[in-house]
Amino acid sequence: MRLSSPLRILEAMADAAIRTPLDIRPLSVFTGAEVRGLDLRQELDAAQEQEIRAALHKWKVLFFRDQHIDHAAHLAFASRFGSPTAAHPYDGNPPDGFPQIRTISSRSTSGRRGDRWHTDVTGVLNPPAASVLRAGVVPAYGGDTIFTNLVAAYANLSAPLKALADTLWARHQFGGYNNDFDNESTYAAKVRAAPAVSEHPVVRVHPETGERILFVNPGFTRALVDLNEVESRNLLNLFFEELTRPEYTVRFKWEPGSIAFWDNRATAHQGPGDFAFLDVERVLYRITLEGEVPVSIRGEPSRSIVGTPFARFAA
Repeated sequence: MRLSSPLRILEAMADAAIRTPLDIRPLSVFTGAEVRGLDLRQELDAAQEQEIRAALHKWKVLFFRDQHIDHAAHLAFASRFGSPTAAHPYDGNPPDGFPQIRTISSRSTSGRRGDRWHTDVTGVLNPPAASVLRAGVVPAYGGDTIFTNLVAAYANLSAPLKALADTLWARHQFGGYNNDFDNESTYAAKVRAAPAVSEHPVVRVHPETGERILFVNPGFTRALVDLNEVESRNLLNLFFEELTRPEYTVRFKWEPGSIAFWDNRATAHQGPGDFAFLDVERVLYRITLEGEVPVSIRGEPSRSIVGTPFARFAA
């Protein structure tokens, strides 16, 4: 047998020390965990990547603190977990040289639309698989983000309601439940010029975990297919009330160096509209990862009514 040199043994011991398991601390019963013991200025190794994937599948959203990284490192981290899309279908406002990054500022109209519960960009045929959101400028207080777990929301429906939800489809579009873009704003004009409308199963199957997900949200879901307006609104309100139950949620306070990484297939989120009461600025940077076409429990894929898939960014 060939023996390793003392130097090789020391190198192996150093590598083992570097690759100790991450410290993953749950923040609520159903949703959210903080990941410690990681420096995102350094490239992830395969073991760390796998730990993060497993934690994301379990907790649906992960939080990282004190990660003072630039746009390039943000893009490198996100790219380990999928293919980044363009910044946004309509108003990404990306930083120079980074067309995959959306700038979300409280000073802009687009940065204040997150006060409705929503899952990102579900109007397109293939909504993003995940999003990575990084703090730029954050206030001393206010501007938090709340996340909820759509797997838990489905799991805790009564059996008869699950059976009904399993059969339903919903129309998703920009403007959502209240048709927020039925106005003359610049953003609304962009939506009308290139609409994105899709029909998704109310219950989709997670492509990696096999979990069933209550896949509706007030920010994008306009109506249930084949139901009249009264039936649709009553059922959607019931589903919305369930998915926003406090038991399923976690609230994240942004600090300098904070990052949130969520599974967009299995969560919804909300930025409470407290900016209306605070003369402060909050700037966040978001990368979305290309998603799959949702599939129902019967294996039926979502249907595009109008618009194109939200594909990976092509340089």
